Amino acid sequence: MVSFKFPALLKSAVVVSSCFVSIQAIAASDDFSQCVDKLKVTARSEGLSEQTINTSVANLKYIPRVIELDNQQPEFSTTFGNYFNKRVTDWRVKEGRRLLAEHRELLNKLTLKYGVPGQYIIAFWGLETNFGGYKGKMSVLNSLATLACDPRRSSYFTNELMQALKLKEKYQFDDATMVGSWAGAMGHTQFMPTNYAKYAVDGDGDGKVDLWNSTADALTSAANFLQQLGWKANERWGREVLLPENYDYQYLGRKHPKPLTDWAALNLKQANGTPLTTPEMEASLYVPSGHTGPAFLGYDNFDVIMRWNRSEFYAIAVGHLADRVNGAAPLRVSAPDHGLFNRSDIKLMQAKLNELGFDVGKPDGVLGRNSIAGVQAFQRSKNLIADGFPDQKTFAALGIKISL
Repeated sequence: MVSFKFPALLKSAVVVSSCFVSIQAIAASDDFSQCVDKLKVTARSEGLSEQTINTSVANLKYIPRVIELDNQQPEFSTTFGNYFNKRVTDWRVKEGRRLLAEHRELLNKLTLKYGVPGQYIIAFWGLETNFGGYKGKMSVLNSLATLACDPRRSSYFTNELMQALKLKEKYQFDDATMVGSWAGAMGHTQFMPTNYAKYAVDGDGDGKVDLWNSTADALTSAANFLQQLGWKANERWGREVLLPENYDYQYLGRKHPKPLTDWAALNLKQANGTPLTTPEMEASLYVPSGHTGPAFLGYDNFDVIMRWNRSEFYAIAVGHLADRVNGAAPLRVSAPDHGLFNRSDIKLMQAKLNELGFDVGKPDGVLGRNSIAGVQAFQRSKNLIADGFPDQKTFAALGIKISL
């Protein structure tokens, strides 16, 4: 057996570190215990039974990992190609087509009732949990309680916890069933408890709405949720388009919608090169990888998808996966693999833009709409292609060295 001897100073440091961690753990435990007492009071005011309070609430546990994940700011942020190519895969397309055929009868009924075509429901299912393959493993109640007892978003997660407890009480779910993401999202379609309570539907007619174990409940609930979010029947999510050469990118993003007739007049084409059809619809232009990648027009249903998840990348992935599941071809212009952005580089870029008079707000390392607008304005000032994407030439013009 090999034994290790620590120098006295290192041994002291280990002891101090261990003591610090122990003190933190004890403090968190004490604070959480006091918080649980307050949650019992809230539960009573919400009309939950004493049995639920004395069992479910009294036995809530603090999960340090949940706080770590909630506070975690990743060193890198994904680019569109990195995001899209990992999510719209050949396997997901193939499995989505299989499941579309398997559940065709149910999905046709849902389309008639809610106006949402089956391929979209399948696409959401695929992106949320890999068609139910991974629904999360963390205790929903403990995760929500941990977040409810953290001051950062206590009010929001306290409400979510109360809704989760009401669901447990109403449907007699056990703790082993109520697992999900670290933030409390649940089931095949990853509904938060308030959305579960508002929009979940008994799709199989057994009198119980179970988004973990009933595929019919999950798919029906997704269709109902999308309808309630404003889904427009008989309209697409959007489409890939081809931009004319020397397009100036003046109208870019959801703040600059235009009628399809206007986009056609600007010589945008369908992905196959044919002219745009021009029904009475408005659309916004998205070029998530810049001028070297694919371009998309997003219609009203694109905004509906973003009400499910506030990410343009997500909305494009859902829309295109739905198209592929329904038999469409891959993107005509593939998403370039730009890898990942180093958030420190983005922060530096944001600070530099602010310094030069292109106000993008407080540098946070996130490439949001304000940053994209600032990048566009800077690119125009330097006679670069003003697509809002911070490529190598843009960083170089700012005097920042990066490796994309």
